[in-house]
Order: sequence, then C-alpha cells, then structure tokens
Amino acid sequence: MNEMIASDLGQISDNISAKSLRVHLKKDRGFCYLYYWRKVKASKNPVSRLYYKIRLRRQYKMSGIEIPQSVKLGKGLSLLHGFGITVNSKAVIGDNCVLMKGCTIGNVKKADGAKAPVIGNRVYIGLNSSVVGGIHIGDDVLIAANTFVNFDVPSHSVVIGSPGVIHHKEDATKYYIKNQEK
Repeated sequence: MNEMIASDLGQISDNISAKSLRVHLKKDRGFCYLYYWRKVKASKNPVSRLYYKIRLRRQYKMSGIEIPQSVKLGKGLSLLHGFGITVNSKAVIGDNCVLMKGCTIGNVKKADGAKAPVIGNRVYIGLNSSVVGGIHIGDDVLIAANTFVNFDVPSHSVVIGSPGVIHHKEDATKYYIKNQEK
C-alpha cells in the first residue's frame, strides 16, 4: 500500500492493514473516492489508469465529490461523510486535513484572474463551509460548520460564522484531526 493511501487510511482507522483497507473501501464513500483519485494520479500504466478512472467516475456519481486531478493534495486527507465536496482545480491542500460533507473550496473571478485557496496542514473544514478566493489558510485551523471564508486566516485559529470571525486558539484542531504530526 503506498504511503499516501496509508496516511489517508490512518486518519480514519487505527489499523493500517490490507484488511482495514478492504473494509473502508466497502463502507467509506469519502475514503473510496480518495483511494481511486490517488490511484489515477499515481498510475503509469495506461490500462490500470483507465480502470482507476472508471472506478473514480463511479465514485463521483455515488458521492458527488469533485476533486480534479490538478489539485495538490497532501497526505492524510480525510473526506468525512463524503458527499457533495467540491474542490477547485487550482487549490492546494496540505497534510492531515479534514473536509466535511458539503464543503466548497473554490475561486472568485477577479480582474487579475481567478485564484484558489492554499490550505495549510492540520486544517478542519466543517459541514457546508465555503473557502473561496486566492487566500491562505494557516496550519492548525478549524473552520466551523456553515462558515464563509474569503480572507486569509493565520495559523492556530478558529473561524466561526458567516461572514467568518477569527478567534486565536492554540491546538485548534486537537480533537478534530486524528494524526497531529507537526
């Protein structure tokens, strides 16, 4: 099992084994989508790449998760309650992040071009939250449910509300993200 998939599995399971992988591929829609996304990205063989693309397309139809192959995803990503997650093709997402159901990571069209968010490590983006524009989200940031963020967020923060309000908090994601590698 490659390192990225093992790291993703480690976010949702204490047991990183082939058996655990099979179990989560059957029961976890978000993990299954991410598994095939990573397989398409890593595949060199055109036949296996086509197979993984077909499986990924099936997962897209079942979950409504949209993550283009051009997105830069860090290791240890978790798509919790994976349904209706949308990520812009120019977005960058760091290590050990969690995206909840219905969240959107998108761009805003401006005169100087459309820019997408850059998200740091250990970031939790809550249910139905939107992170848009050419902004930077620091490390160890918790974005609460139903929050709209179109501004830079410093590290060690909690963002609440629409429009979002920043509150400084050390270890903001301590109980929300499993692997707290710094």
